[in-house]
Amino acid sequence: MVSRDNQLGEFLRAGRARLEPSEAGLPGDTTTRRVAGLRREEVAVLSGVSADYYTRLEQGRERNPSAQVVTALARALQLGPDARDHLHRLAGLHPGVPGVPPTRVDPSLVQLLDAFPRAAAYVLGPAFDVLAANRVAEALLSPFGGERNMPRILFTHSAARAVFVEWPLVAGATVHALRLNAGLFPSDPGISALVAELSAGSAEFRELWADHTVAGLTRAYKVFVHPRVGRVELTYQTFDVKDAPGQQLLVGTAESLAAQDAIDQLAVPAHA
Repeated sequence: MVSRDNQLGEFLRAGRARLEPSEAGLPGDTTTRRVAGLRREEVAVLSGVSADYYTRLEQGRERNPSAQVVTALARALQLGPDARDHLHRLAGLHPGVPGVPPTRVDPSLVQLLDAFPRAAAYVLGPAFDVLAANRVAEALLSPFGGERNMPRILFTHSAARAVFVEWPLVAGATVHALRLNAGLFPSDPGISALVAELSAGSAEFRELWADHTVAGLTRAYKVFVHPRVGRVELTYQTFDVKDAPGQQLLVGTAESLAAQDAIDQLAVPAHA
């Protein structure tokens, strides 16, 4: 399981470090500041709690804030919807999904993937393993051999930066979404094992993970350079699989006629 030691405090600390005083309507006396972002006292004032209480939250000496306090903290730190919900989960107010999410993809969903012959369609698990994919998606993943885990591909595979032209954007979005899933599915051993593995093996992953940014997979633009068809530009939409918590269906459609031509080529087996 993902360590729960002081995730609430770490999340709050990272959140105030990202927020500039001017963004919070405070004087921007940057010359006298020893650390980036807001001071603890400033977050306390903005959220209407005492500085001592907020300090105890960050240090892990207070672990049970009320819903009203958490809502005020989220507002003070200007958190978006995903991060706000994540903060509530860390405070024990919105529990994650119990048990381990299913890894089996329903046959009807597998069949649905083939209903997108001119798009890349695949199903991800909570640790972003590709659980099922249509022919186009399989072809896009072919440069990575048999590896099926997207974070592991991005941070350990030698071909990742050549295939993903905008690697920093894709890598950041993936880590942010993985942290969201770590809060949603705290009992999933696959997430905790993956985080431990990549934290030990990749300094870039460690830095992104330590940032504590949380954001779900949403509509995204991705650029691939595939060894067989060249540049492919896709727009992805993400859909939660309601009867299989933790699974998400991603569908990538072509951004241009050239990209559609590349997709159509990938839909044909390479040996055909």
